[in-house]
Amino acid sequence: MYRDVSSCNTYDYGDAHYWDARYIQESGSFDWYQRYSDLKPFLRHCIPLSSRILMVGCGNAVISEDMVKDGYEEIINIDISSVAIDMMRRKYEHIPQLKYMQMDVRDMSFFSDESFDGVIDKGTLDSLMCGTDAPISASQMLAEVCRLLKPGGTYMLITYGDPKVRMPHLSKSVYNWKITLYNIPRPGFHKPECSTSSKKSLLEPIPLTENGLLPADWVLEDPDSHFIYVCRKINDTNGDIYLDTN
Repeated sequence: MYRDVSSCNTYDYGDAHYWDARYIQESGSFDWYQRYSDLKPFLRHCIPLSSRILMVGCGNAVISEDMVKDGYEEIINIDISSVAIDMMRRKYEHIPQLKYMQMDVRDMSFFSDESFDGVIDKGTLDSLMCGTDAPISASQMLAEVCRLLKPGGTYMLITYGDPKVRMPHLSKSVYNWKITLYNIPRPGFHKPECSTSSKKSLLEPIPLTENGLLPADWVLEDPDSHFIYVCRKINDTNGDIYLDTN
């Protein structure tokens, strides 16, 4: 539950000044990790088009635009960088389905409890895990995400973090999440011709162990692939942890 030292550099990705400076220098659009075309099967499978969605750490990505083009009806986009938000607000002022607000994911008190059907996180938790006070920041963010989700709502986390480093944060009983894990190769990855693994659908969940870890015989063909944690908020008062082990 410590800072993700192995995947971080010296930048403080949880600091607004860092991102303001970066977005001033890099004004063009950029999607971290995965594009919508690759994430579409997972989003369509887990989050209905009619959902009210919160996109955390939106930056200058075009995924929200692509989702609206595909039929999604309402996406609230937030980012800690006022530079990014001002830029995106001007860019999409003509699209009523998209709204942009400057906000820190560790304090989203502007929104009321249970006000979203879905929350999408493409690299934002990873950024906090590279910053100072990483475990505290992660807990603050995830508690806010849980508070904002309606019962039955979904938090979709796209991350480099495997279960060993992410499950200690996600599987806290206070969140009441049923967690299903998927894996998706990085864009442009081609399976080696010598690969002997069977061809499986990307929408086939990884059968986690009872401890929420990867099975010992599970093969990670692309070492730079991304994990997708689908955390569904269940209406249960026992404080149990639910993992998809099938």
